[in-house]
Amino acid sequence: MKKSYIALLACALCAGCQTSTRSISHSGYSEAGRAPTTDPGFEYRGELSEFDVLGISRGDLVSDAEIQSALAKATGVRLHPGSSVLLIQSGALFPDGDMVSELGKHFRVVPFSGTPPSNKTANTPQSESLDPESYSKSLRLTAARSGSDVILCYWGILESDNRNLPTKTVSWVPVVNWMVPDEVEHARIRLKLALIDVRSGNWTVFSPNPIESGRLSIRPRRGVADQKQVESLKQKAYEASVHDLVSRYSDVPI
Repeated sequence: MKKSYIALLACALCAGCQTSTRSISHSGYSEAGRAPTTDPGFEYRGELSEFDVLGISRGDLVSDAEIQSALAKATGVRLHPGSSVLLIQSGALFPDGDMVSELGKHFRVVPFSGTPPSNKTANTPQSESLDPESYSKSLRLTAARSGSDVILCYWGILESDNRNLPTKTVSWVPVVNWMVPDEVEHARIRLKLALIDVRSGNWTVFSPNPIESGRLSIRPRRGVADQKQVESLKQKAYEASVHDLVSRYSDVPI
């Protein structure tokens, strides 16, 4: 029986495929027609706009003189031993614990809300304020009042590709007290981080290499398998992103 099952998996071809993308701040498992229940006070409200966080106004007329002035004043963003970081996860009331823990190994971390302004734009998951420059300065003032010299805001998406196996029709048949896996999920997480100097407003943005994984699952345990995969991907991505952050932009030894 076991040899037959292994041969079946080895010869499995895609009988169906479903792809999806979700924010790391809205990563709960849900099947078609069934959404995870959430307390209204903690509902997902979309993502912060990079334009708001970085203070970039769309459509403003800019002169060459302003560009030259900005180049002359531009300096790299650096973190130093003892630096304090205002940490924001786009779309979340507070950053994920694993990110706080990883960053806390090197710096003092001040967690802050990443819920966006209420006027969400149409056909986009991001919400933008009417005055990005004022929004950005308010974040910098908030960071300054907390004693933070740097703001770190990060965005993340989870991309998954669910492929049905030929065993889909027999997934409920027990085989030696366990079920035959009927679906394989390949998932990838991508992060983007913006580092902003509180004093000058200078900023930099970087994105670590994506983290990928694959997992077999069965219908009765699909949600559990999905969330374990998500948490594993997040933990690995946060560890890698903090490592990149420290090596690129700080004087702290790794």
